[in-house]
Amino acid sequence: MNKYQILTNILDKLREEAITTHPQKYFINSTDIEQINQGRSRAFIHLFLKVGFGILEFNKREHFVTDGSYDGGIDGYYINNENKTIYLIQSKFRTNERNFVSKEISLDEILLMDINRILENEEFDENGNRYNGKINQLQREIRNTENIARYSYKIIFLANLSNIPDTKIRQLTGGYSAEIYDHEKCYEKLIFPIIAGTFFNASDLNINIDLSNKNAGSKISYTVQTKKGECEITVLFVPTIEISKLMYKYKNSILKFNPRSYLDLEGKKVNNAIRDTILNTKTNEFALFNNGITMLSDETFINERIGQKNKAQLLVKNPQIINGGQTSYTLSLIFQENLNNNVEEIFLGKEVLLKVITLLDKNDDESKVELIEEISTATNQQTPVINADRISNDKIHLILQKLLFHRFGILYERKRGEFGDGVHNLYIDKTQILERNLFFRMYYAANGKIKKAMQKKLFLKQDFTEITLKNKIAIDNFYFGFLCFRNIYKVKHVNQKIDMSIYAKVCALTLLYKPENIQEYDFSITSNLEIFEKNWLGFIDFSSKKGKYQKLKKDKRTGGFKTISGFNRSAWYDSQDFEKDLLEYYNEILPTTHSTPTAADA
Repeated sequence: MNKYQILTNILDKLREEAITTHPQKYFINSTDIEQINQGRSRAFIHLFLKVGFGILEFNKREHFVTDGSYDGGIDGYYINNENKTIYLIQSKFRTNERNFVSKEISLDEILLMDINRILENEEFDENGNRYNGKINQLQREIRNTENIARYSYKIIFLANLSNIPDTKIRQLTGGYSAEIYDHEKCYEKLIFPIIAGTFFNASDLNINIDLSNKNAGSKISYTVQTKKGECEITVLFVPTIEISKLMYKYKNSILKFNPRSYLDLEGKKVNNAIRDTILNTKTNEFALFNNGITMLSDETFINERIGQKNKAQLLVKNPQIINGGQTSYTLSLIFQENLNNNVEEIFLGKEVLLKVITLLDKNDDESKVELIEEISTATNQQTPVINADRISNDKIHLILQKLLFHRFGILYERKRGEFGDGVHNLYIDKTQILERNLFFRMYYAANGKIKKAMQKKLFLKQDFTEITLKNKIAIDNFYFGFLCFRNIYKVKHVNQKIDMSIYAKVCALTLLYKPENIQEYDFSITSNLEIFEKNWLGFIDFSSKKGKYQKLKKDKRTGGFKTISGFNRSAWYDSQDFEKDLLEYYNEILPTTHSTPTAADA
């Protein structure tokens, strides 16, 4: 599944959310591709509203969709009261991958936006047609917005628009600034974040606290001095439903500094225990059984006088959960699954221990990460943090993840579980996720370093300076090799090891058949794989008869080495002779075979 297919899959899942309220408008049960594309076009606006503004409920997003007859060229809007901005959306969804990448919105289509007429509260367009009810709603909400003079306007184009200067765009939009979400920005800012659950960031976060059973007040708070500066630690019990709502909205965005994300499979035992305690008890054993949650904050405030009896409110600024992500995410899933099933009653009276660490001295992200690593190491966690998790936030992995998705649509899992939200919501399949060790194994194998590819715990041991991200040939070799691997490696059981011959075949296939054009990779593999495999053993026999790379055995009596029967494939695979023999043999039996420059030639 490529990036565009991931996009359409996400749009189809968003369409399915309309099944109870707007099934006809989104063509839920239609098999007509034109109708499906109409539904996807409307869902594309939903995608922007969900990712851009964190609006999770379908009906709340639908409120802001104006697309339809006599919409004045405005397909959607949003009034953001936090940054005092009114967004007007023009969307052009393209129904195939080629057009989505290349087809641009025309200047005439931009001119069709009646922005000034609508904002001046005109009821009719220039042709005398009355604007539809959703545009009237937009006008009404702008009129009723308090302190509207403080608000600015921004036009959002969900479309390709290149080589047009800002000054020209302002002229076309009536003087308003615009932001362009072309195909690249859509993939980077909309598609990837929704798969990874990082699409909406928390700034100021309010958590309601129950004081009815807090004999000593709502919290314990004290200040400590660390080598990273002064910190304040606040410890309190908070309702589990508050944590579930928090994670339901912000997901992995609030686990940015956590060394791992939600572990759906590996943490199954812990997740089931959390579920059982929440769903199958009426009392508050959860407060006893759970280790609690640790949260990092830039500023923390508690107000016990909020005009409600036995209630208080905790406010945290730029929160990040650094321990207890497993607990928080499981609570959010329970919340999501029971939104229409007495969810308040399920969580009633159940609390969890929350420790908030406030950094009183302003630190940069690097200092935060260092502090988090130390806290993670020292904290007794329910699910162990392995060493590989601790380096998942290193800069190279962030760059690599972005590069692989941008160029190939590959989901590189630098953090364990970071695409769990995308899998849970059926946006992607588990098979689309590239495990971090496998990337490096395929990278080395495809670029001729077979022995390196077989190292144990490669992710931890390898020298990242060997990975040249700017070397286009080396990265493309990885991708072709990875595609070959998926075709030749047949998994029979979970703990199955990859035989050295698989790595050798990845290297050989890359040398022999990799075309220059990425779009031809799959065709090249399917066209050549069968005949390659048929001649593989003949190739091994051909090379072994040259008399090189014979297995040696140490003579205990003399201390020297003697040749024993057998061909030392391991030494041969990792030698320069392997490539020479490969090209000699296959070029002789398959004259059309071609080779591709290796990473070293780049």
